[in-house]
Amino acid sequence: MSINTHLELICLGRAGVDFYAEQIGSRLEDVGSFAKYIGGSSTNIACCSARLGVRSGLITRVGDEHMGRFIREQLEREGVDARGVVTDPERLTALVVLGIEDRDTFPLIFYRENCADMAISPDDLDANWIGQARALLITGTHFSTDDVHKTSLAALQIAREHGLKTVIDIDYRPVLWGLTGRGDGETRFIASDTVTTHLQGILGQFDLVIGTEEEIGIAGGCEDTLEALRRVRAVTDATIVLKRGPYGATVFEDAIPDSIDDGLSVPGVAVEVMNVLGAGDAFAAGFISGWIRDASHEESLTRANAAGALVVSRHGCTPAMPSLEELEWYLANAEHVERPDTHPELHYLHRVTNRARQWPEVMAMAFDHRVQFEEMAEAAGAELSRLPVLKSLLLEAALQVARRPDVAGRAGVLCDDVHGQNALNAATGRPGSEVLWVGRPVELPRSRPLCFEHGEDVGTSLRDWPRDHVLKCLVFYSTEDESSLRDQQEQRLLEVWRAALATGHELLLEVIPPAESLEAGPSIVASVRRLYDLGIRPDWWKLPCMDRASAESVCAAIDAHAPHCRGILVLGLDAPAEALGEGFRQCAGLDRVKGFAVGRTIFGAPSRAWLEGTIDDAALIKAAADNYSRVIALWDDAMHSGSTS
Repeated sequence: MSINTHLELICLGRAGVDFYAEQIGSRLEDVGSFAKYIGGSSTNIACCSARLGVRSGLITRVGDEHMGRFIREQLEREGVDARGVVTDPERLTALVVLGIEDRDTFPLIFYRENCADMAISPDDLDANWIGQARALLITGTHFSTDDVHKTSLAALQIAREHGLKTVIDIDYRPVLWGLTGRGDGETRFIASDTVTTHLQGILGQFDLVIGTEEEIGIAGGCEDTLEALRRVRAVTDATIVLKRGPYGATVFEDAIPDSIDDGLSVPGVAVEVMNVLGAGDAFAAGFISGWIRDASHEESLTRANAAGALVVSRHGCTPAMPSLEELEWYLANAEHVERPDTHPELHYLHRVTNRARQWPEVMAMAFDHRVQFEEMAEAAGAELSRLPVLKSLLLEAALQVARRPDVAGRAGVLCDDVHGQNALNAATGRPGSEVLWVGRPVELPRSRPLCFEHGEDVGTSLRDWPRDHVLKCLVFYSTEDESSLRDQQEQRLLEVWRAALATGHELLLEVIPPAESLEAGPSIVASVRRLYDLGIRPDWWKLPCMDRASAESVCAAIDAHAPHCRGILVLGLDAPAEALGEGFRQCAGLDRVKGFAVGRTIFGAPSRAWLEGTIDDAALIKAAADNYSRVIALWDDAMHSGSTS
């Protein structure tokens, strides 16, 4: 059966970058730092719809600069078709700055002076691309000037010619209609006969109208919501969806009844409000995700209310949007979830079902060692100042291999920030086929009980890390450790896990049985089970090679406790290549084993020779690259063509 790849929903409208204050409760004047997110109502709706399983696309413009490229790259990560996104060489991408003072106060400044998304033109519209979708959504801002009004009407004409359903989210922002001072983005309603007349002239072209009470008020030209609904009905036969905040939402399919409550209503979801921005966009995406597939209005409203409630309790717009699995889990368990905004399972599902990039396989060259490199330098009589150079050369070896077509998209590195900061910087954000999975350690080498390299508060260190760096923590741990030692170890691991949750970094937990522990396989099985029982659910495990039965038991524990775990990376422990190959074969056919992170087997001998001065830079790079390629060949042979032993 062929898969229908045609889009279901195309959104036309705003695309910008949101800067959200990180200090909740501060005046915008007093905020010290901001988080950067993709934003703009149409963009938010397209991204949320994609997360909810709707095949979505976006029509807009972005600037030819860093923020425009960020939007494009994030749309790709969100699964939104960006063929309708045009790069404007003359204008900058729109920006928004937002503060969160309290549940009712959200100071908001739009930086949209001659911005890119307000310059979209009829020439930007691809009728064939639009025509293969099922629905077109346009937000109200893109009728607010003559130019975008003309473009939006042209898009509607294409939609009508191809039989698409049409949707307007009124998305009324008085500042964007020139009705307030430029710095007043927070005001939600100002009566305007001009805006009302403008909206009433277009509402008849839509099959679905979505708006808050204030937005229905501006569309109807009346602050009495019931009367405003009647005036809207007088100019359109569309299905009208009235968003009522904590009171839920109501649908009006035909004539407006004598009471709002006589419409088809679904009650809202009680949550603690953090940020109202973006909740309406999540509501629209939730409703459309049902409506576009002919679900009942009651089902669509239920999805919409739940999606909006989840977002209103979180920081940001697009990053706060729920995934389909997250939303469905909540709807199935709502009666047992008193506070969705604080529920740990919802928080976890949001984290693991909205990851930015998939890594079906990772083959990492690990050179995050600190003590081992220092000991090699000392033995060779080399200055420690040579180690940063050595690590940069090892990165170049890794990149040479990563560029191979058969390796591209699977390569990775583990590197530290003590001797390898330059290499870390160079490994981050690699383009195209050179993209690398990047992990970096937080543990103090050889510490037991576990200590952190840069101080007791690991979360403070993580704040300075690039978001795509994976937090790697090695612990020498066994469930058979003396109780006080085990308690200290487990407390530190809980601190690492909580820090990763707080900052959004993925966690790779490397567990090595101490020398006095049980046999490696059974010890690791017991450790993995124990850490899951503590509530620690790493994104990745890094584990030694073990016997087949133990490996199967570890995989079963992952299946039972953390089905969204990225997987297991097999570590090397300076094993000879032949031993690594045998260890890899023990893992063949185990879906949870996703790759390896091998270090000294790859870099050991070449690094010693380089530090001793017996080989030059080029020879080091070649030898390390050859060793890396050899380990990859062993892996591919064991996992893709080998058999279990």
